Amino acid sequence: MNRESIFFTITISFFISILLVIVSFGILMIGNQKRVEHYLFEKYRPVSQMIFRHHFRNGSFDERFYESLKSLNFNMISEMPSINGVTYNPKTKILAQRRYKDILFRVLQLNNKQYLYLKKRNNTFLIEDKNDLTVDSKIYIILGFAIILITLILSFLVTLRKLMPIKILKDKVSTLGEENFDFECCDTNRKDEVSLLANEFKLSAKKLKKLKEARNVFIRNIMHELKTPITKGKFLTELERNEENYEKLKEVFNRLESLINEFASIEELISSSKNIEKKHYFLDDIIDNAKDILMLDDELVIEDFENVKLDINFKLFSIAIKNLIDNAIKYSDDRKVIIKNSNEDIIFENSGKELEFDLEKYYEPFFANEEKIKNSFGLGLYIVNNILKANNYILEYEYKDNKNIFICKKEEK
Repeated sequence: MNRESIFFTITISFFISILLVIVSFGILMIGNQKRVEHYLFEKYRPVSQMIFRHHFRNGSFDERFYESLKSLNFNMISEMPSINGVTYNPKTKILAQRRYKDILFRVLQLNNKQYLYLKKRNNTFLIEDKNDLTVDSKIYIILGFAIILITLILSFLVTLRKLMPIKILKDKVSTLGEENFDFECCDTNRKDEVSLLANEFKLSAKKLKKLKEARNVFIRNIMHELKTPITKGKFLTELERNEENYEKLKEVFNRLESLINEFASIEELISSSKNIEKKHYFLDDIIDNAKDILMLDDELVIEDFENVKLDINFKLFSIAIKNLIDNAIKYSDDRKVIIKNSNEDIIFENSGKELEFDLEKYYEPFFANEEKIKNSFGLGLYIVNNILKANNYILEYEYKDNKNIFICKKEEK
C-alpha cells in the first residue's frame, strides 16, 4: 500500500487507536483489581485481627466470640470438610490474596457467597460473609471496552466505505484520456463530500461523452447534408452556361451557405448546456423560413393552421420544422405534408406506412445504418428531438386512418 495514500493513513490511525484502547483497558483492569483488593483488605482486616487476637490469647473461641461475629453478620465455619469444600472447589474464585510473613489472607467467592480465608502455620479459619457481595466494576469496564472497540471498527469501515469512491474515481479518471466515459460505478444518492465529488466527475464525464457524440454527429451531418447540393452543383457546371443555370448554381451556393450556418447552430445546441435565447414569433414566419431552407414548392406543403405566436428560438426551431417537413414529404405516398396546429402544438400529417419501431428508436443518429432498416430518418429526428427539448417542446407520434401524425407538443412549465 502507498504510504502517502489516505487509505494507508486511516488504516494506521485505526490500528494505533485500537492499540491505545487495549493499553487503556489493561491499565483500567489492573487499577480496578488493585482497588477491589484494597477495599477487601480494609473491609476484612478488623475481622482477621479480631480472630487472631482472640485465638492466640485464649487458644479457642467461646460463645461470646461467635455472638460477636454474628452481630457483624459473619459466620465461622469450623468443620474441616466444609472448609475444604470451599477452598478446594474448582468453582471458587479468589477475589484477593495477600501474605503477611506467615499469615495467608484470601477473599473467596463461591455460589454468590463470599468467604474470608485465613491461615497461620497449622491453623486454618474460614468465615462466611453474609453481607452483600462486593460489587466488582470489571464487567462494566469490559462492556465499555467492547462498545468502544465496536464503535472504532464500525467507524473505520464506514469511513472506508465513504472514501471508496475516491479509489474507484482515481482509476476511472486515469482512463479519461482514452475516451472511456463510463462512470456508472459512481452512482450514489449520498450527500457526503466524496459522493458529491464522484457525482460531479460522473456528470463531467457525461458532458464530455455528449460533446464527443456531438462532434461525431456534426461531422456526419455535414457529409450527409452537403452531398445533395454539391452533387447538384457539379451537375450544373457540366451544363450550358446560361442565365437559368447560373441562377440555379447561385441557389446551390446559397443552400450551401445556409447549411453551414445551420450546422453551426446545431453544433452549438447539442454540445452546449446553456440556455438558448427565445422570443415570440408567428408560426407562419417559421414555416416559411423552413420552406425557404428546403427550397420547396408551395404545393408540397398544405397549410391548415392558425397563425399563432410561439416562444422559441427562431433559427433553431426553423431547422427542426424543416427536418419534420422534409421527412414527411420524403416518406409520404403523395409527396405532400399537411401542417396543422392546436394552440401552440404543431401537427404534421402525411399519408404512408406506420413506423416499424418506437419513435425513440429513430432519435438515434443513423439508426437505419445500424439496424438495416429502410424506413429511417437518419439524423433528422435526432436533431429535431434536441432542438425541441431546448425550446420546451416534445415530439409525439400517432398513426390514424393510414396517416403518420407527428405532434410538436408544448410542455407545461
